[in-house]
Amino acid sequence: MLRITPRITVPLDEIEMTAIRAQGPGGQNVNKVSSAIHLRYDINASSLLEGNKERVMSFRDKRITKDGVIVIKAQNHRTQERNKQEALDRLQALLKEALKQKTYRRPTRPTFGSTKRRLKKKAERGEVKKLRGKVRDFD
Repeated sequence: MLRITPRITVPLDEIEMTAIRAQGPGGQNVNKVSSAIHLRYDINASSLLEGNKERVMSFRDKRITKDGVIVIKAQNHRTQERNKQEALDRLQALLKEALKQKTYRRPTRPTFGSTKRRLKKKAERGEVKKLRGKVRDFD
């Protein structure tokens, strides 16, 4: 079980993980050991609630395909186990971010004092700008 939030968990049998050969440096070992992990998680076929599926599908992330599959490739570590754990951690972080409740701002009226201060500064600024005008002679 992969725990996303205290109430939401993902069974590990819904997550498809395949071992592939990692790219980049690694000496002779890189050509013969499949230490990188390719994780795939199908959102539509998952056991998530419908509302949660919609929220994850609408979440803007390049790792989520149009078909609703989350694809994560982990190859930072030398061992397959550590890459597997990193891929699961990344999936957990992605789902946690996608399912986070957004707090909306509740608009409030400005206080009497703040309105008064704003109007006072506005009047002062207007006075400064008025003094920048041309100087006239009254002869």
